[in-house]
Amino acid sequence: MKIRELAQHWEENAKGRLTKTEYAIHLDVESAARLAAIAEMYPKRNTEELLGELIGAALEELEASFPYVKGQHVIATDEEGDPLYEDVGPTPRFLSLSRRYLNDLSASSDEQKH
Repeated sequence: MKIRELAQHWEENAKGRLTKTEYAIHLDVESAARLAAIAEMYPKRNTEELLGELIGAALEELEASFPYVKGQHVIATDEEGDPLYEDVGPTPRFLSLSRRYLNDLSASSDEQKH
């Protein structure tokens, strides 16, 4: 979800799956003021939900901003038959690490249910 889509998402009041892990953060005064303004504008959301969704959207945009770095191995061809090369930039590593941590967090969550 993009940051610009969050306001509509908040209006619809959808819920997502949450991890048991908690994070404590300190905000600069300007960010805290903006967060307070958003919390007042969207009272159906508590501050922690807003922060979680903002961080999620920022992480998605960060992932999309990673540069593509052309590798040497052809992994596919496009519709015109031109070669598509592997990405050796930060994206594949980020995705691999994200999947690993998602599996770890999911397994930990499953263990806590039993």
